[in-house]
Amino acid sequence: MKAIHDFFRLIRPANIITSIADVLAGISIAGYLQTAAVQQMRCLPVLLLSASSACLYAGGIIFNDFFDYKTDQVERPERVLPKGDLSIYFAIWAGIFFLGTGILFAFLYSNLSGFIAFLIAIAALVYDRYGKHQKITGPLNMGICRGLNLLLGLSIISSALQYWALLGLVPVCYIYAITMISRGEVSGSNRSTLYIALSLYFVVISSMLYVLSTKGWPPLALVFILSFAYMVSRPVFKAIFKPIGKNIGLAVKAGILGLIIMDAAWAATFGQLILAGIIVCLLPISISLAKYFAVT
Repeated sequence: MKAIHDFFRLIRPANIITSIADVLAGISIAGYLQTAAVQQMRCLPVLLLSASSACLYAGGIIFNDFFDYKTDQVERPERVLPKGDLSIYFAIWAGIFFLGTGILFAFLYSNLSGFIAFLIAIAALVYDRYGKHQKITGPLNMGICRGLNLLLGLSIISSALQYWALLGLVPVCYIYAITMISRGEVSGSNRSTLYIALSLYFVVISSMLYVLSTKGWPPLALVFILSFAYMVSRPVFKAIFKPIGKNIGLAVKAGILGLIIMDAAWAATFGQLILAGIIVCLLPISISLAKYFAVT
């Protein structure tokens, strides 16, 4: 049982839930549930792409800790690998397995989805090894991973991917902000970084409101967007007031969990209320998992 618990500590299951929410948001934007395919109970593609995203995220997280091993021995010795609860060799093989399986699941649906999954794996590895150490390009690298994840969901209908591909820039901007905030989680942060991150949040929320306006301002979607705005911005204001490591960590945690509400907002905006409800149900699951397993 301890080995299973340590494994979940390594892969951060609360975060994986948010990656599945991204894919479901992409599927919502594509309008897959409104097609005859789903009326014929062809839900396997939804399961394949969701499983692909979950595996890719798990693999990326594992390699993140693998490449951070020496740094974590000093800064975060309580983590699974530096503490010795799981071996480095286990991490290598587990990371390879999850990335490979994630790519395979996507290819089982379509070559387009498989290609996007392959790009996600490459982007994750580049971030884990190099990107995280780059002040400007690192957050962009991480954002690209999330943007591609949304596109993975959109790829369920290739024509929808071509039409809505630019929406992939929204999670890029959002994750850029979270990654900037997370840089100060260990030793605190300066306020200028937090102000920039807050400005990026404003860009994301404004973009969502713009798309919402083109859909006739559906009230439920507006509630989701406003809830999302409150959830992610409140802890940032607190961190600006007192930029210490604890407050930075809470802001990062809120940003990660806020992804689920943002994804539900996308689903509601595009009239996919069933999927919006499913995505919202992922939030308490992710929050519960976050109480037992770290999200950063």
